[in-house]
Amino acid sequence: MALPYSHHCKLSAHNLGKPNSLHLQPICCLQYNSSVSSSPFTEKHSLQRYQRDQWAYNNNNHQLQSLNNDDHAASCSISPDTDSIRLNDIALQLPELRRLLQVLKHKRESCGGRVPGRGPGNVFLVGTGPGDPDLLTLKAVRVIQKADLLLYDRLVSNAVLDLVGPDARLLYVGKTAGYHSRTQEEIHELLLSFSEAGATVVRLKGGDPLVFGRGGEEMDFLQQQGIQVKVIPGITAASGIAAELGIPLTHRGVANSVRFLTGHSRKGGTDPLFVAENAADPDSTLVVYMGLSTLPSLALKLIHHGLPPDTPATAVERGTTVQQRMVFAELKDLADKIKRAELVSPTLIIIGKVVALSPFWPHSLKEASCLVEA
Repeated sequence: MALPYSHHCKLSAHNLGKPNSLHLQPICCLQYNSSVSSSPFTEKHSLQRYQRDQWAYNNNNHQLQSLNNDDHAASCSISPDTDSIRLNDIALQLPELRRLLQVLKHKRESCGGRVPGRGPGNVFLVGTGPGDPDLLTLKAVRVIQKADLLLYDRLVSNAVLDLVGPDARLLYVGKTAGYHSRTQEEIHELLLSFSEAGATVVRLKGGDPLVFGRGGEEMDFLQQQGIQVKVIPGITAASGIAAELGIPLTHRGVANSVRFLTGHSRKGGTDPLFVAENAADPDSTLVVYMGLSTLPSLALKLIHHGLPPDTPATAVERGTTVQQRMVFAELKDLADKIKRAELVSPTLIIIGKVVALSPFWPHSLKEASCLVEA
């Protein structure tokens, strides 16, 4: 639907995270980084992000034009204090978010939607897969094209976002290490506020929304507020990337189970959260999400618990996109090969004998054949 602007919205500044006191900086001072233009995903301060979300900066559109036309803007920055950058960004968006909310409330009331205490809007948690838009489900495409507002993460690829309907509003809420454009609580409040106003709100997440995507937290929060949530699954990175490389996650006689692990450490350290002793099972396949920084520690723990050091493994950067890069190595050497190749996030790691079945495995074909025959 077309969304004109109106004023006098009652949305609280607290719900949308408005800072109490902040000297607003122009958009060109939000540390725009021209070096991320080749990424298939939305990087935190890329020009593409601000162009896509420009409706939210309606009062600052001349700054967006400056970014388009002035190469000097790429080097313009404020203090490296990431929290100040985040709060400044939210403050710039707040007036247009309020206007949009008021428009949606007015539309709801004009249609007779006056049921108190009940949110008539729809919230969809939509998985967009690992990056290739051809891996989207038909249901996901239909919902994306009918949305009023889409809150999207960093790992929703640019190619997927190109499918959004022309009248929809996009808002970046992505997180990267050291920079969260919105806290999880602020994302919850955005979903609640706009769904209560009658909007069709789509929460776009890379991969599957319920596999290391915090979709369960958002669903639980909204359901506690009486908001119905519909989940549209996506192809999780483990399945999509393994298929791209010709790696069967399970294979008769080689791997009888598969386990998904997060490599994240809640405290931001180099240790993974927890590796159970039975994760070091040579007859299982391990898939590690978000594990670049913790892989050296993880590999040592797996080997310590009995996984052979020569277990085949691979790391895949930006899998299923045209910028995909990958390295193959035995487990004991994988961290060093990743470092030499300078792989960056997002990188998925697959560990297990099934990796040797990939046509890209650099070791002899005889080794893969022996695995199957064993």
